[in-house]
Amino acid sequence: MTSTTPSIQFFAGIDEELSNVSLRRNRTGKRIVLMIFEQLKAIEGLNSFTKQSLNYMRLTDEEGEINITPSSVQFVFGGAEGDELQRVECKFEIEQDECWNRFMRFMHRYAQANGMAYGESQQ
Repeated sequence: MTSTTPSIQFFAGIDEELSNVSLRRNRTGKRIVLMIFEQLKAIEGLNSFTKQSLNYMRLTDEEGEINITPSSVQFVFGGAEGDELQRVECKFEIEQDECWNRFMRFMHRYAQANGMAYGESQQ
């Protein structure tokens, strides 16, 4: 295996910067991942209009690729006029333990490479 810097992409060749991630479990035991991006390079310069929509995400690290189809992608706007992109929330579910473990290995590598740290949410 080669050392690869972990990356998140909606479009090939455009690495995104993850701002935050929330890991939850619903009542049925499904694990829910909510990734938050404060900005997306994929939508800057009209990339989203010249390519496919944001219905596919690729996570890449030294183990290979994880291909994800989000269950929802929500654009949150704010600002004085209400037209400034505040963040993009990308949500998906992981059911199988093997897939969850692989995702967590990716997240640990991504966090380490990008200066992120795990912390419990404030209730």
